[in-house]
Amino acid sequence: MTAEFRFPAEWEPQAAVLLAWPHADTDWGPRLEAVEATYAELVAAITLRQSVVLAVANAEVRARALICLANSGATLDRVRCVEVEYDDTWLRDSGPITLRAADGSARFNLLDFRFTGWGGKYGAARDDALASALFADGLFAKSSLERVDFALEGGAVETDGAGTLLTTWRCLHERHPSLDRSAITARLQTSLRQTRVLWLDHGYLEGDDTDAHIDTLARFADPQTLVYQACSDESDPHFAELSAMAAELASLRDPQGQPYRCLALPWAQPIRDGERRLAASYANFLIINGAVLMPAYGDPADELAADVLRTAFPDRDIVCIPCRSLIWQNGSLHCISMQLPAESLA
Repeated sequence: MTAEFRFPAEWEPQAAVLLAWPHADTDWGPRLEAVEATYAELVAAITLRQSVVLAVANAEVRARALICLANSGATLDRVRCVEVEYDDTWLRDSGPITLRAADGSARFNLLDFRFTGWGGKYGAARDDALASALFADGLFAKSSLERVDFALEGGAVETDGAGTLLTTWRCLHERHPSLDRSAITARLQTSLRQTRVLWLDHGYLEGDDTDAHIDTLARFADPQTLVYQACSDESDPHFAELSAMAAELASLRDPQGQPYRCLALPWAQPIRDGERRLAASYANFLIINGAVLMPAYGDPADELAADVLRTAFPDRDIVCIPCRSLIWQNGSLHCISMQLPAESLA
């Protein structure tokens, strides 16, 4: 394992959050106004505390985005627009994963994994080139770019910042069916500079087309705490699988051999688009400087979920962002965003 760089935890200081503005030529087209409102509220919440790097497809999209952001009360001085092509706006999966120098200095290595449109489900040529395009634009300071010939999305991995990675076998096995668990473990440890990988064999959400990304299921809140999506409704088809996942999480041990503190998030009532159930996960929250941005779904469980996150993050504000518009396209708040570590921007 290379010790020169490490994979920082999301709760470490950030320079900005990377987003891509939705527009009519993306899959958001049929419901563009609703999703623009979500993005505008999200950017307003982030820019109270830090900057946003906003990918825009062209000058027209940039102008539209800035109008929406001005109307939302976002701090425009903290919005940096970068014109770049993209197929979709799920930047957790197509954006770079940033490693920081292990000695704490302001040196960075951007990992550009192969992005395959979640296992070939969607066209992804422009998204696969996104990280290199941002790097070529001069966005990053004191950084190298490492192309990694291995299919991986940022939403599939979760780190404690100290060498432990949490992921799901369902997703990684689907991306690499010819590799066994030991081979994938070794590849993750090498590429992401991790000392160990914790695997979950259970957990899924209807309406999630990522093959069970970990960021819809279970997240680190600190090196000793895991927050996870539970299901309390025994009649729900998710009950058995999420209960089995909860048992798996309870059996995990931290590097010192101690069980994790596991905090269960409540279960929202089913949200549907016609006959299609949508993946309303409270685990898809985004940690930023001084706050946790939580997806809200207009459900009574929203406030219960916020209470759980207040317990998990006692020193941060919990800010609810309406996300019904996002789950229509099978993802939520964390999926559309990628944090950039402090000092990583030019």
